[in-house]
Amino acid sequence: MESKVYNIQGKEVRKVQVPENLFGVKWNADLLHQVVVAMQANARTPVAHTKDRGEVRGGGRKPWKQKGTGRARHGSTRSPLWRGGGITFGPRNDKSYAQKINRQQKQKALLVALSRKYKDGEVLFVEALEMQTPKTAAAQAVIAGLGKAGFAFTKKRNAALFALPSAHYPTMKSFANIGNVATDDVRNLNPVNVLSSTYLVIANPEVAFAVLSKKRVVKTESK
Repeated sequence: MESKVYNIQGKEVRKVQVPENLFGVKWNADLLHQVVVAMQANARTPVAHTKDRGEVRGGGRKPWKQKGTGRARHGSTRSPLWRGGGITFGPRNDKSYAQKINRQQKQKALLVALSRKYKDGEVLFVEALEMQTPKTAAAQAVIAGLGKAGFAFTKKRNAALFALPSAHYPTMKSFANIGNVATDDVRNLNPVNVLSSTYLVIANPEVAFAVLSKKRVVKTESK
């Protein structure tokens, strides 16, 4: 498998051999769905919280005597039947939505996602992408240059994810003010962030391949 490598001006500078065991893995929708749902559940932070009858204030005294009033018997105004009382089946922030993901499942799902992106022509390889100082204008120039290669990052949100070989502060800071693109270390790639953006831009492909190879499972199915 061979692919083009572009510079930041959008010109083809060379070609690179793309490892088939990273970008040629057979499509597995069931595995990918299972891992993505589990990862999103694990990242979920419950916020909504209601109080039950043991947590609301007041209601320590019986509202009225048990018999003789003609009204229904009640023991406390904390009851869910009362206004201001506890909630019976309301949302609780102590609920855990965590799901277990096996390491090989997550690794294989990443390769499946990368392979699908590559097959759909949504993976772009670029040469060294390191900016000396944090400048948004420089990042916009890079986006405009890559647009000349046919990769138009026009989507309002999640247009592209730039995967850097290592965390480089000036480069990441330069893209920080551009709302429709994101940057991350290539070692942090996972099925969720790969599928969230339309394009995946990989800088220094050979270095990225070496990092991604460590995530490769022992047995992968090729097309």
